[in-house]
Amino acid sequence: MKVISRLFVGSLLTFSFVAAALPQNQAPTGSAPPRLLVITREFVKPGKAGAAHEKAEAAYVQAMARAKWPTHYLAAQSLSGKPRVLFLTNYDSFEAWEKDVQAQDKNALLSAALDRANEADGALLDSNEQAVFLYNPDLSLRPLSNLAGTRYLDIWAVRIKPGHDKDWDELAKMIRNTTEKAVPEEHWAVYAGMYGMPNGTYLYLTARKSAAELDRGPMEDKAFEAALGEDGMKKMNELFAACVETSESQILSFSPAMSYPPESLIKADGDFWKPKQVTMSAEKKTPAQP
Repeated sequence: MKVISRLFVGSLLTFSFVAAALPQNQAPTGSAPPRLLVITREFVKPGKAGAAHEKAEAAYVQAMARAKWPTHYLAAQSLSGKPRVLFLTNYDSFEAWEKDVQAQDKNALLSAALDRANEADGALLDSNEQAVFLYNPDLSLRPLSNLAGTRYLDIWAVRIKPGHDKDWDELAKMIRNTTEKAVPEEHWAVYAGMYGMPNGTYLYLTARKSAAELDRGPMEDKAFEAALGEDGMKKMNELFAACVETSESQILSFSPAMSYPPESLIKADGDFWKPKQVTMSAEKKTPAQP
């Protein structure tokens, strides 16, 4: 949430887990954000990013495409912070996640292809990890589930101090309600961390069409502060200091070359998302079994 992150991030500690994005799975591009978001984060060795990593990831894409696998994922690569790539898969429920993993295990050809891809991709990586997030509709604001035309992911990651859930709920709703009135073009989806990250983690995710949207920041900040007023800003600062442990903002760009997008997204934005033909001998990032 850029309006808020610009106001506070300079005075807070660095948060170690940053993730992003709103992938589309089997649902049409105009549907609500996914309920469950599984994120795999890869850190690539120096000199192994770019074309080398894209080539390795193409093996996953080709394996999933050959199997006509119904579960899709999107990739986003960092433009700030430590170089990394995030792979995002959504599900309707934990049960749906479990069934997808079980089905992959039973598909011998797909499993073998993914194992070969894991071996080749692993040689390029310093580390990788996985986390699971649950959509929070009460804190979200006009979320975009249709990613057609978007190119970037703007992320605000925040971790709440233990025992300060009520303070956070008051703060988050103050942010949401004020922004809704003062900044009509702003939007975000909020995901709460469930597994794989510190408790009390929240991700504010905004898909953006161009960097020009970021240029509106100073004017949006002024509108937000004017709508909240001096007393409101004081109250918000007090709540922030009381309940927020860490905060960080990052920007990433979607990577079609490393994604396995659904047909609905390709049809809506094919010039960007249509998979490129990559020739290679190896055979995505499939979520680990829950």
